[in-house]
Amino acid sequence: MLPPLVQWLIIVNVAAFLLQNLLGAALYSWFALWPGDVTGTFLMAPWTLVSYSFLHAGLTHLLLNMFALWMFGADLERVWGTARFALCYFLGVVVGALAQIVVVAFFGAADAPVIGASAGVFALLAGYAIVFPHRTVMLLIPPIPMPARVFVVVYAAIELALGVTGTASGVAHFAHLGGLLGGWIAYRFGGMLSGHWRNR
Repeated sequence: MLPPLVQWLIIVNVAAFLLQNLLGAALYSWFALWPGDVTGTFLMAPWTLVSYSFLHAGLTHLLLNMFALWMFGADLERVWGTARFALCYFLGVVVGALAQIVVVAFFGAADAPVIGASAGVFALLAGYAIVFPHRTVMLLIPPIPMPARVFVVVYAAIELALGVTGTASGVAHFAHLGGLLGGWIAYRFGGMLSGHWRNR
């Protein structure tokens, strides 16, 4: 059995994806994050700091994020409890959105919408690596096993390199890094805020 919030997040993300196929581009204009439009985001559509995380660019994008949500989120919610897990996930989503907005504001980038649950997933990656640092995680390509904390550090370094160089365009790398930061904040202060200070 999946813990309740992981189950709810998967259901809502799948439902939102089906709705995307019905409404098309209209849903993007209402609920995607537009990091180049700072005034519009904060004054006219502040909900997009969260709602963007329920939209996905395609079936593969959705499946990969939901797989990671299940893989890293289920055990983390069981250990932390639902309240602290929710704080971790949604703090990652919001901090990821803010990180992308700041990078676009200071360094400029194409004004493309940001969508996907990746920032929340990266927050869970950070929490997972802290709570289960020695658990083995297997890379898909290439299939190399490594401890969770090493996996997250390597992944973060790759994201930073790709973000700085702009090598993989069309991916919000700094939203991913912001998600990692949100996950660390949830670990560092989440116990005091949610009343669940249980770590291994």
